[in-house]
Amino acid sequence: MANIDELKNTGLKATLPRLKILEIFQNGGQRHMTAEDVFRVLLNDHSDIGLATVYRVLTQFEQAGILERSHFESGKAVYELNEGKHHDHLVCTSCGKVEEFYDAEIERRQQMIAADKGWILQDHAMSLYGLCADCTSKH
Repeated sequence: MANIDELKNTGLKATLPRLKILEIFQNGGQRHMTAEDVFRVLLNDHSDIGLATVYRVLTQFEQAGILERSHFESGKAVYELNEGKHHDHLVCTSCGKVEEFYDAEIERRQQMIAADKGWILQDHAMSLYGLCADCTSKH
């Protein structure tokens, strides 16, 4: 029921594809997903929702503020639930793993740098690229 209410609060009708896709982001083990990732989950659940519908729903969710979209090194759009809290990302260049982090000192320094240059920051996105712990131990 909460999913239906959440969709209605954004002005979107609670259609089956929207409910299923929202559920994937809320209950799935993977937080950052491409459209293809979502489509694979739907296929594994024997859902008959097409890839074009997945793209359309993801775009609608982004416009409604339910999801946030990022573009990491792969060039593909990656979506995650918008939980209203700012965070930055570590992205593994080997396996593609994405890990979130927040650092108050980095945020403070960014504000200071912008102010020193006469800027007022409205938003930012930071992605750091490297090897995750698992990939580092394999090399």
